[in-house]
Amino acid sequence: MLTIGVLGAGHLGKIHIKCLKQIEQINIIGFYDQDPAVAKEVEAEFGIKAFSSIDELIAKVEVVDIVTPTLSHFVCASKAMKSAKHVFIEKPLVTTLEEAKQLIAISNEARVKVQVGHVERFNPAYIAAFPFIQQPLFIETHRLALFNPRGTDVPVILDLMIHDIDIVLSFVKSNIKKISASGVSIVSETPDIANARLEFDNGCVANLTASRISMKNMRKTRIFQHDAYISIDFFKQYTEIIRLKNIIDEDNIGPLDMIIDLGEGKGKKQIFFEKPEIVPINAIKTELETFFNSIENNTETPVNIIDGSKALDIAYKIIEKINIPD
Repeated sequence: MLTIGVLGAGHLGKIHIKCLKQIEQINIIGFYDQDPAVAKEVEAEFGIKAFSSIDELIAKVEVVDIVTPTLSHFVCASKAMKSAKHVFIEKPLVTTLEEAKQLIAISNEARVKVQVGHVERFNPAYIAAFPFIQQPLFIETHRLALFNPRGTDVPVILDLMIHDIDIVLSFVKSNIKKISASGVSIVSETPDIANARLEFDNGCVANLTASRISMKNMRKTRIFQHDAYISIDFFKQYTEIIRLKNIIDEDNIGPLDMIIDLGEGKGKKQIFFEKPEIVPINAIKTELETFFNSIENNTETPVNIIDGSKALDIAYKIIEKINIPD
């Protein structure tokens, strides 16, 4: 049984603690939070020990779960890795690309497992859609949220859009050749709404929009590829596939079948609607379980430190384009 400690017991930290207590293969030793009032409250609520320092907690466990503010990710993760502890670290990975580069080097030297908390990879709708994704040609994402002061210390690109950056990179295995972006600040000091266009070497184009000042919540991704359209609703956890297939025998066409005539002797295609089965899961609990499985089985983590670094790299390039447009 793996022993684990949690760094950070804020809103998301509490969710992690709750999930960890439900996972049989691990033993949660305790947590650390710099706010004494929070530490006292969480200790009473969950019945686990509040450690007095980061170093004290790291010394007592095999695995460290980092759910602190992003500014402290590098310090916490580097301390844990240098002590040969496996690390789960919430997104974004760190605050700068230089920190990401150093952390990768430290993790390689320490030979520890690292997983980054890009939780949408474990959304049931994403899991249902993934087998259908084959060489996307165009991807459009919308991640819109009601205003919440939590997270406004960073641009919406790092707060929200980075989820979709990671999703797009998981679909498109090609280098990005061009990035265009725009964004504006409405209620905070950094962009609250932004749009980015990513053009890949293989011809795929991804158009990403993120806003934290919307009137409703929306987390949708649409993927267009040859003879197929895939719609993923991350918020409602719903996936729909629309596929086109060549009609070989017109005698078998039914009266209710949906047919597209391509004209000029190009033949006809039949439209098929599919709704893959959605298996309800707790995405945060599942991502933590897969992390522990990778440790126990000595396999690669599903969202590794390189994945987290790549998403961060693209996020900062988008921010740079907003600040210094072409």
